[in-house]
Amino acid sequence: MGVLILKPADLQGLVSMKEAIGAIEQGYRESTEFPVINAPRRRVHSPAGVRVSNFPGGVHALGVMGAQVRAELVVQEGANQRYAHREHPVHVLHDSESGQLLAILIGEIDEKTIGPTSLMAFRTAATSGVGFRYLVREDARTVGLFGSGGQAANQILALKTERPSIEQVKVYSRDAENRRVFAETYGPQFDIEIISVDTPDVLLDDVDVIICATNTNVELFDGNRLVAGQHVTGIIGGNKQLVQGGFLKKSRREIDDNTAVRADVVVTNLKESMVSEEQGDLFGPIQAGLIDVGDVYEIGDLVTGNHPGRTSGNQITYHKNNNGTGASEMAMAMTAYRRACEEGRGTEINLT
Repeated sequence: MGVLILKPADLQGLVSMKEAIGAIEQGYRESTEFPVINAPRRRVHSPAGVRVSNFPGGVHALGVMGAQVRAELVVQEGANQRYAHREHPVHVLHDSESGQLLAILIGEIDEKTIGPTSLMAFRTAATSGVGFRYLVREDARTVGLFGSGGQAANQILALKTERPSIEQVKVYSRDAENRRVFAETYGPQFDIEIISVDTPDVLLDDVDVIICATNTNVELFDGNRLVAGQHVTGIIGGNKQLVQGGFLKKSRREIDDNTAVRADVVVTNLKESMVSEEQGDLFGPIQAGLIDVGDVYEIGDLVTGNHPGRTSGNQITYHKNNNGTGASEMAMAMTAYRRACEEGRGTEINLT
């Protein structure tokens, strides 16, 4: 048996949001039950701002071990971060029983109904989807959305997948034209009303879910404005190397300390990353003594039943989708690999 090479075009249109959420849920279940199958994201930086991220891990129930690596040129512009270049991610898949090299995936895995958007948006949103499954009220109908790019689109699809009751989204981003196009494009596609608003101040008013999907370096709202029953999801992880390398004066933030203090349930993907990278949104209030590290649970705790997630309609819940892990990356990649094999995609090479 040879090694399957899947190029960017081979990876398009293979995996649905529902499939991705299920696969990533399995990945976090295993990484909680058998922690050594997963590891924190590791990043290194060049003086020019090129960052390489590595995600080692596996999902044994899916038969995969391996790693993902990706490179990007990071540029800090005041309150925001942008990427002057983002290279194709590369997934290397091994059989978790034999160690055999199965496949090399070069390119982004996209959601089959949305298509290519922004890098890592699909995996990030599917991880949020696992959080939505356990933390968003069953009767949630309204959303306040920060951001109008590919991350935002995938986040709304993940929420709609887990909570079909969602019927209205208020969206704000810095570019009014981007907001308008986002509303006109995804409102009909997701069968929901999307309203473009001119100020972020209204995004917390009369909504059940608040989603942050921006490239900000600063807090987006005051957590004291949260009300009973709301859920908050944030996607910026940040890492201390940006500060150590002189790229930023302080850790990236998108969510303030008040949100962590107000929340009845606080969940992150991997606490080890939160601490080792000193990720501001949760490490900040822990360092200030406002919350304790023991107050933060992992998404795997919800999946395995170690924590029940939301238990009341009045609770404020908060998922800090702090970064990807090898388990989530391998879950996505193996799902895409299996679909590609079924459809006869890719090029098989013999290494002997």
